[in-house]
Order: sequence, then C-alpha cells, then structure tokens
Amino acid sequence: MLNLTLVFCNRGLMLLDKLKEKQRRLVNKVKSINYERHELEFIKSNEKLIALIGSRGVGKTTVLLQYALLFDIDELLYFSADDIGIAKTGLYEIAEEFSSLGGKVIVIDEIHQFKDWAKHIKNIYDDFDLKIRIGGSSMLKILMQGYDLSRRILIKELRNLSFKEFFEINENISLKLYSLDEIIENHNDISFDLINRYPNLYREWKRYLEMGCYPYFLSSATKENFYSKLFNSIEKIIYEDIPATNKVKYDSLVVFKKLIYILISSRVPFQVNVSNLAKELSISEPSLYIYMDILNKTGLFKSIKKYSKKLSRKPAKLYFDNTNLLHAIAFDMSTVVEIGTVRETYFVNIFKDIYYSDIGDFRIKDYIFEVGGKNKDFQQIKNIKNSFLAIDTDTTINKRKIPLWLFGFKY
Repeated sequence: MLNLTLVFCNRGLMLLDKLKEKQRRLVNKVKSINYERHELEFIKSNEKLIALIGSRGVGKTTVLLQYALLFDIDELLYFSADDIGIAKTGLYEIAEEFSSLGGKVIVIDEIHQFKDWAKHIKNIYDDFDLKIRIGGSSMLKILMQGYDLSRRILIKELRNLSFKEFFEINENISLKLYSLDEIIENHNDISFDLINRYPNLYREWKRYLEMGCYPYFLSSATKENFYSKLFNSIEKIIYEDIPATNKVKYDSLVVFKKLIYILISSRVPFQVNVSNLAKELSISEPSLYIYMDILNKTGLFKSIKKYSKKLSRKPAKLYFDNTNLLHAIAFDMSTVVEIGTVRETYFVNIFKDIYYSDIGDFRIKDYIFEVGGKNKDFQQIKNIKNSFLAIDTDTTINKRKIPLWLFGFKY
C-alpha cells in the first residue's frame, strides 16, 4: 500500500511539474496584452469560488491567465480540464497535491470538459484551503444541476466584446461607460464629443458589426479568416458543448443546424410561431422550447418575448447573439444580410431585459425604441411618451434621435 501511495505521489508531482511548465508558457503569452476586461476585477475578489462563464471565443482564457499573472508560480496553479493528463488523475487529486505543497489558488479552464466536474469542485471547496477559479461554457449552470454548488459559487458572465471595448483595444485608450439613462439624457453632447475626438469612431463601428465582437479579430488578417475561426467555434458549440449537457442526444444535433439555417434564411428578424416551427423541425413543442433555451445559453441565439404583464415562455422574435455570427453564417451560406436585421441584432444584444413591442420595435424599462436608418422618422411613435429612434448615424441634434453606435458604450 505504501509503495502504491509513493507511486501516485511521484506521478502527481510529475504532472504538476508539466502543468506548471505549460502554465508558464501560457502566462508569458498574455504579458503583452495591456487591455483588461472589467470582469478581471470581479475574479480578483476574496470569494473562495468564482466561475467565469461565456460562449466560445469571448476571451475567458485570457482573463484567467491575466489573473494568474498576479501570483507567483508556486502560489497559483492554472490548467485546462481537457488536458489528457487531467482525465487520468482527476481534479480532486491534483488539488490535493497542490494544496499539500502550500498552493493558494487553483484556476481550472474548460471545466465543463471534465466528467463530474461539479462533484470534484464541491469536494475541493470543502476539503482544502484554496481559492478556486473556474472557466467554462455558458451552459455551466445547466451542467452543475444536481450538485449543491449554488451556496458556494459566484458566477460571472463574460460577454462578447462591446463596441466600446473593441474601440478601446484598437485605439489603446480608456473610455467612459454610460448607463441607458445617461445615453437618453445626454446623447447629443456625448456623441458629438466622441465623434470630434475620434473621427474614425463611426467607421470603426461599421467594422465592429462585421468582425469585432470577439478578441481574435486582432489576429485575423482578413474577414474570411475571422469568419473561419468563428464558424469553427459554432461547430464546437453544437457538436461538443451541447452534447455535454446530456439533455440532447447526439443524433438530434441536426435540429440545431436546421434552426440556424431557418434563422439566416429568413433574412429579417425571425418571428416565432412555436407550433409551425416544431412541425417544420419534426419535433415536439416542449423539445423546441428546450432546444431554443440551450441555443440562448450557448451564446448563439437571443430570443426576446413580447412585452406583456403576463408571464410567458413563448419567444416572439429570434436573433443571432451578435452581428458577427449573423455575418459569418451568411457568408458561409452565401446569403445576403439585410442591414435592418444587422441594426436590430446589434441593438437587441446590448440589453438583457428587452422586449418586442407592438408600438415601435422594442421596450426597455419604460422606454420605447424604434431602430432604423439615418432617415427614419417618428411616424410609428410620434405620440408615444418616452419613445426614441435609435438610428444609424454618427451624431444628432434631435433629443429623440440617438446614434445606434452609442448604445455600445453601455458595457
């Protein structure tokens, strides 16, 4: 028995050495990245267990490695749960070995790739004096169901780059965030000031709509290269991340591809008729609700409900989660993208609590918004209180016309 223990300890130490060497190389790569997302401050807190979740490609690994930079190599251990050595040894065993050597923080990326990860994390939390940071799929909340982690874990979502973040990275600057109320109250002055300081801002917003929502726009020499990387992420979400939920059989994954095809083929924002759509996909209505909920959580789709005082699970309209997805899938399928759909997709995905409205286009809190081009008029909302046009222009002097790009400074 003693010999077996020694063998395991030696093997554990060898694995730790390999992981640390890999960690050193990865951390060294992010030293040249000066830009820090706001979410980094959140995971710096003294909370014992924090999960950083988000769709593929939004930059979770970079944030976790920037966090690792704050510690000495002996204090923090970073590794990815999809490393082949991890599957043979186990998360708990690695944490136990690291803790026995005086380690203080353990950071585990791609956590959803490890079977029974939630059980391991619960036991690590309970048994060791370690700070734990994990990164994983947007569907982490689904994956941890069945384990009592809710009292132990704080979850922070890392969204795709906002226009503000994209522009800050490009220009190597830091700009102010604006709340929705600030934008509504002061948009004339804010937009005029920003456009005067940065004459290329409006032009860069147009580029952002096509290829700026993901940090790898920096390493993409062409639009085609960017779309190739994004399409590869979409494939991995469908064929790797979604099956990991165990809610969908592998042979049912074709339904997700069909949903994507239906959405891009509609060319305009897709109005959902649950009964008809379920029949078209040859699935039951309850299954359709499950599939659409999964696509929302993966960061591929964004469904919005019609504004009503009654609670409803029925989505009224379906959008892609960002304009880059819309452009990439349209490019892959040789489909023309309607500019009106691009504008609405951009606007919808800035807000978490947004509703489709019969008056205007959208309702956010007590505000009504109509989204359109530069020459859009007030005909549909002219007598509506707290109503505004969100229009595709650089700056305006009208108090009820707000430049569409400015909403990208909300986060």
